[in-house]
Amino acid sequence: MSNADDRSTARQALIVIGLVLATLVGLALVWETRRVLIWVVVAAFFAVALNPLVDRVQRRFVRRRAAATLLVFLAAFVAFAALGVLIVVPLVNELARFADRAPDLLREAQAGRGPVGELLERFHLRRHAEAHVDQIQRFGGQLGRSTVGLVRGTVQGVAGVLTVVVLAYLMAVQGPRITAGTLALAGDARAERLRRIGRESARTITGYLSGNLLISLICGLLTFVVLALTGVPFAAAIALLVAIADLIPLVGATLGAIIAGGAGFLHSPTAGVVVLVFFVLYQQVENHLLQPLIMSHAVQLNPLTVLVSVLIAAEVGGLVGAVLAIPAAGIARILLREFVPAVRRAGSVPAEQPPAGERPG
Repeated sequence: MSNADDRSTARQALIVIGLVLATLVGLALVWETRRVLIWVVVAAFFAVALNPLVDRVQRRFVRRRAAATLLVFLAAFVAFAALGVLIVVPLVNELARFADRAPDLLREAQAGRGPVGELLERFHLRRHAEAHVDQIQRFGGQLGRSTVGLVRGTVQGVAGVLTVVVLAYLMAVQGPRITAGTLALAGDARAERLRRIGRESARTITGYLSGNLLISLICGLLTFVVLALTGVPFAAAIALLVAIADLIPLVGATLGAIIAGGAGFLHSPTAGVVVLVFFVLYQQVENHLLQPLIMSHAVQLNPLTVLVSVLIAAEVGGLVGAVLAIPAAGIARILLREFVPAVRRAGSVPAEQPPAGERPG
């Protein structure tokens, strides 16, 4: 082997080693900045979803893009604040009433009387609690020491929400300028395709949000009916809270079952059992019927693709992956439809025909 071949082999080995190292550094950088990247992805998701409304406000009411975006974001904030007031005020009143009744409930539970005491006696939990008083006290001390971590997590969550709102606002304001610059760099030949991909991707995200809101509305209405029939107080506020929790794919109905089931058991054991049975049945219907059918119509995906994409994304990316799984699958379908047929056409070019004189007889 000549020296030139040795140098070429060494150069190729160095290139491969450099690419591997660059990939590892890139993955490590992504892992270290994963929280910021998640914030950026969620902000882009909301910016794209609100962009049609911003465009409509800009065309009809306000000419300046920043002012139209600010109006839309203020309207969204007022809507969320109103929902928060509808949920928080009844819950605070209920907690205050529960705090006033807590000493009496505790005495009744210790004596085996009242709804809580009867429940403890029925499941033989009072004797177990009396036999493990020291462990319960140690567990309470551990909960008290974990308050600092809870406060830190709450502060980080509030900072994340504010960051997502600011990023989404800036993306919505600068979206047309960034899009125009990208299309100008792409050239006329690719600009139309990129514009079509962006338009259909935005339609997919909007369809996903509308479908998810429809599913949550169905869950909230059915929960209100069940709670009202069982006589649980504050049925409307609890149903609204369940509907908001149901916006989370797969696990949202479980969170709603915990909220509504707890309220039902506080009212009576029978109401709690009825609410839990309802949510067990409803979660199966939502996960395997409502969500695949509604999302397949809203995002133009078949139900099997919707269900599989949500399951895989929830396993890989957790809560954020489950929320973004369906629009990501819809965008992947758009990209495959745009680029895979072109590759196939390029690979299926007919072979060059031989000259007329060389063709077989």
